[in-house]
Amino acid sequence: MATFSSVTRQHVLQAIAEHDARGGEEFLAAYGFGPSRDYLLIHEGRSYDSKAILGVAHKFATGRLATSDEFHGGMQTTVVILRKRGFEVTEPPAAYRPVQPST
Repeated sequence: MATFSSVTRQHVLQAIAEHDARGGEEFLAAYGFGPSRDYLLIHEGRSYDSKAILGVAHKFATGRLATSDEFHGGMQTTVVILRKRGFEVTEPPAAYRPVQPST
């Protein structure tokens, strides 16, 4: 199981640079991640798949990719880690809950 304590802001920036160099689809395919629709890392006006970026940042930090299966605690863990390193991460809009009619 991956731990992310050794991942620094610089490691995340390295992952972003690799994403930019390869292109989004190739980056995701190379590391076996699917696209994220809800939680996106925003950096310099561009959006990135937050889990894939963090998984590759783990590779830069430790020499081993953190695969999608190793992310425990859901996306909230990824969001917290990236925000602690100074990055903006979007969240999906709150689920629509219909108003219950009063009786």
